[in-house]
Amino acid sequence: MNNKLVAYIGILGVSLFAIAAIVGPLLIDDYSIVSQYISESFASDTEYGWYLQYFGYVPSGILITIFCFSAPKKLPSSKLIVAGFFGLALFYGLGTVLVGLFPCDAGCPTDVIDSSLAQLIHNAVASLTYIFFPICLISIGLGLKKFENYGRLSQIAIVIGIISGIFIFSLFSDPNSGYRGILQRIIETSFFVFIVSSALRIRKSKG
Repeated sequence: MNNKLVAYIGILGVSLFAIAAIVGPLLIDDYSIVSQYISESFASDTEYGWYLQYFGYVPSGILITIFCFSAPKKLPSSKLIVAGFFGLALFYGLGTVLVGLFPCDAGCPTDVIDSSLAQLIHNAVASLTYIFFPICLISIGLGLKKFENYGRLSQIAIVIGIISGIFIFSLFSDPNSGYRGILQRIIETSFFVFIVSSALRIRKSKG
């Protein structure tokens, strides 16, 4: 794939996720983006959850996976960059696909008592995604730091990795916080910023 196609795949992937995350809450009465998880907008009991899953999150995850597996080929050769992007492909890209295929139960409870299999898979995948997300970003940032023309993208990756790690720690410290919705959206937005920044940088490169 040429650079422009790879870039557009990445941007389309995060755009589908963003659209689903915005539209979902609008379809549910009394939904709070501050205190409710994104997953609650397509939980197993929601009327339009199926549409959000299969027209939003699942294709988004597929596109993000393709982008993250393709991106290292368009960037300087570095084991840290490859490891970081492959980690994002597995934990964030495929993770988004699995989270979309296995929606949480009503209310997205965080305890395992009386949880369905889909809920257990959903929570496990989401947890792994957030644990490895900042590690992968910092790995990419450190790998890019060695190359003069990629200093800006390196800084973006490292800063977002650190900031997202702080918010992820806050979310994990109290998963039932009244601000869990806004914490999660800050984390997801940070990922979008990195992917779009990477895509635009790849688009500028020759190839």
